[in-house]
Amino acid sequence: MQLTRYTDFGIRTLMYMAVQPERTALFRIAEITDVFDLSPNHVSKIVHHLGKAGYLHTVRGKAGGFRLAKPAAEINLGALVRELEHSLAPIDCSKPYCRLLPACQLKGVLANAVQAYLAVLDQYQLADIVTNREELLALLPDSTISILQLD
Repeated sequence: MQLTRYTDFGIRTLMYMAVQPERTALFRIAEITDVFDLSPNHVSKIVHHLGKAGYLHTVRGKAGGFRLAKPAAEINLGALVRELEHSLAPIDCSKPYCRLLPACQLKGVLANAVQAYLAVLDQYQLADIVTNREELLALLPDSTISILQLD
């Protein structure tokens, strides 16, 4: 199963925020777009979705931005993927319509595979995938420069 880019970028955004040193400044869309070379429009949609879902606390306005709404240890990856993915169906048997559909057993097998995939993700929190914080930070641009540019 392959995650959509939307979900991928949502997870990357949360990972980025989780590895940053404690800071009082809010994160901004421009910071995420600069770090991951993403479209501001795309990141805005993701941040809005994550805010509505309770993963981010968002503040509107000129001095606005966003931050994690809960600790990384409380963000379950399985729940996050379920929230961000618009469909977890591995195949669409209706486009084009498959003649085998009435007797096909593949759909059930694939549904079991998706459940197993999600069961593995359910075992992990965001904090589990950023335990190598220093290594991850070394791969990112200097965050102090990004913060200074945004203020």
